[in-house]
Amino acid sequence: MGSLAVSRLADDVDLSSASIADEVAAIARKDLAPLAAAIDAGSLYPQDLLRRLGEVGAWGSHQPRNGAADLRCAIQSISALGEVCGATAFMAWCQNTLVWYAANSDNPGLIAKFADQFATGQILGGTGLSNPMKSFFGIEKLKLKGKKVDGGYLVRGALPWVSNLGAGHFFGTIFEREDEPGGIVMFLADCSDPAVTLQPCKPFLAMDGTGTYGVQFRDLFVPDDLILAEQAAPFVKKIRAGFILLQAGMALGLIKDCIAIMAEVDGSLGHVNRYLPQQPVHFQDLLSDLEAETMAAARDPFNTEDSYWRRVVALRLRLGEASVAAAHAAMLHCGARGYLRSHRVQRRLREAYFVAIVTPATKQLRKMLQDT
Repeated sequence: MGSLAVSRLADDVDLSSASIADEVAAIARKDLAPLAAAIDAGSLYPQDLLRRLGEVGAWGSHQPRNGAADLRCAIQSISALGEVCGATAFMAWCQNTLVWYAANSDNPGLIAKFADQFATGQILGGTGLSNPMKSFFGIEKLKLKGKKVDGGYLVRGALPWVSNLGAGHFFGTIFEREDEPGGIVMFLADCSDPAVTLQPCKPFLAMDGTGTYGVQFRDLFVPDDLILAEQAAPFVKKIRAGFILLQAGMALGLIKDCIAIMAEVDGSLGHVNRYLPQQPVHFQDLLSDLEAETMAAARDPFNTEDSYWRRVVALRLRLGEASVAAAHAAMLHCGARGYLRSHRVQRRLREAYFVAIVTPATKQLRKMLQDT
């Protein structure tokens, strides 16, 4: 792609992203805010809202065009949701990641059938790459096994946690071939298939309304038209930076709200909160740095340089640690009033720990930096 074409692509993204992110933010403030407590408690999975967000473009802005992709709008939209509800920001990441898989597939039939339906929210779903991402870095072994049969593969095994699922949902994951040593294949799993069982999980500390299930595969037939990549390793290398960078939206939105919480109590508690070592201005400066670094990296998710990949991993580590630090500071600024179950600061604290442990977790990121 020539430099002029790249420039035009960037301009198009800039013009469209502002309106999409603004619409997402408006929906978050008006429609999501009243639902946040119920989503956190697990009494609501907001699929109607997720579909509406798809209708305004929240899930489609990062699809590659002419060999290039820009994740800025997607991250900004996830951040706008994260300012209000960390669980919904996580589901937004799941949906955007599903779109990322389909849009980057080398299977033209799969792209034609699913890419637009995922991007518009007509079909919802998520990602089952937690176990594979750990396996690629020597932490776990692949939990799904498959073998070639006429017209596709038979897959068996179980994944403990996959999110943004329900009836009619899809997700992307990976199996190891039993009939070809070292062979790994990435595919779309159809949750409506009788060979797929969704098992409810035990209650989490937070974010129970995220459509999270244990998933069992009992000789699931995966037809060729659901194969994302026959060779999963190079495909994952292509999409891995986008997978991680899209998570930045969860952290950025949460940090913004933690700063807002500290500002809200400044009028009544500022006279004593000034003795705390971490102040809102410190986190505002940190947020500005993290946003700038994220937006710079998000312009070029297909960058193949080792230095870029290391920068993405280090950024993701900083985002997780900053989320926990900001939520911890907000909790201390609120004092006893923040200890009430009804106060959103304790939800933000619980959500922050999720940002730090969702794959790739803090400990995995540190291992990845050590091994890179």
